[in-house]
Amino acid sequence: MKEAGIKPIAQNKKAYHDYHIEETVEAGIVLTGTEVKSLRAGKANMRDSYAAVENGELWLIGVHISPYEQGNIFNVDPLRKRKLLVHAREISRFYGKVRIAGYTLVPTKMYFKNGRAKVEIALAKGKTTYDKRETLAKKEAQRDMERAFSSRQRGREE
Repeated sequence: MKEAGIKPIAQNKKAYHDYHIEETVEAGIVLTGTEVKSLRAGKANMRDSYAAVENGELWLIGVHISPYEQGNIFNVDPLRKRKLLVHAREISRFYGKVRIAGYTLVPTKMYFKNGRAKVEIALAKGKTTYDKRETLAKKEAQRDMERAFSSRQRGREE
């Protein structure tokens, strides 16, 4: 995510561990002023969050945006539902897959793009325990290879 004009806020790493990510879509998010200031300070937690379609609208549920310290009476509930801004055809497509094919909508990243808060929503299917173990084993093997390679590189330099 090194594109120009993109500043990362939060990432849901657990989503990649618990789900097979099929496709992603960028969505705008409706926020209050104090929530935007809190996000600029990096005060967001996406653990155990999800997106749901209700009455033809896409909602972000379970994202914790900490209250802004200087916000006083303007602060809102940190765990409130937040509306996502996505095209109607994408909402209907997601709704169909969630209802029929057993998918779920999971937020994976939150970032500022050209000054506007955006959320990356993924259409995902849950992993089984076996899949999770396999993913961890692959990650560990990759780490071991990199460690061995870097120690060889150091041996050549000396």
